[in-house]
Amino acid sequence: MKIYIAGKITGDKNYKAKFTRVAHKFRTTDTIITPSVLPERGMSKADYMRICFAMIDSADKVAFIQDWRDSPGATVEHGYCRYIGKPIIYL
Repeated sequence: MKIYIAGKITGDKNYKAKFTRVAHKFRTTDTIITPSVLPERGMSKADYMRICFAMIDSADKVAFIQDWRDSPGATVEHGYCRYIGKPIIYL
């Protein structure tokens, strides 16, 4: 199972640790896909979203961290998942 993790990154200086903690909650046989590994600078918001949409398209399910509603990007990802019918997990 490939699982994309979505949640707040911008404005959260501890986002990498948060995404790592969430990733460890899944089975060791799951493949975790996360935007927390992307470069922290040098790309536009549109660049990040294009990459994240490709990651979502590759995933079997998308897991939303509890703070996703506080993130404009994760909110867009949520809408995209609902639009394309991607299975969603709320953590």
